[in-house]
Amino acid sequence: MGFCTEEQVEKFLDGAPIIEKAMVDAGIILIKYWLEVTPKEQERRLRDRINDGRKTWKLSPMDVKSFNRWDVYTKARDAMFAATDTAWAPWFVARSEDKKRARLNIISHLLSQIPYKDLPEEEVKLPKRKIGKVKPTAYPFRYIDEKF
Repeated sequence: MGFCTEEQVEKFLDGAPIIEKAMVDAGIILIKYWLEVTPKEQERRLRDRINDGRKTWKLSPMDVKSFNRWDVYTKARDAMFAATDTAWAPWFVARSEDKKRARLNIISHLLSQIPYKDLPEEEVKLPKRKIGKVKPTAYPFRYIDEKF
């Protein structure tokens, strides 16, 4: 799309693993996700953005310009994986045809990647409640409609 030169791309791809290694060595948990969709699903989502007034705000001129660049983007993705999928900062691919399932799968995976210590569980007991001495005011609250 002309945002940078091939030389700049190569320099970035060469440098990214070095920076990611420094981040991990500094104690940062670095987890990278690629959300994969098929061309058919990508087109469906783009058409939704075009045709659904609730989604047109998501549509950018870049979406339309990049629509026929699937193969170019696939090559760029593959080059990125080859250069930056490392032992210290691997890529994880999430199938994302179904957004809700993808989000749940990513959250589950993310939580499994973070080491944590169990917190000691303390028994919680609610005290006996003492309510009823204050009368609610007759304030004209503006309740929202309960549509769901």
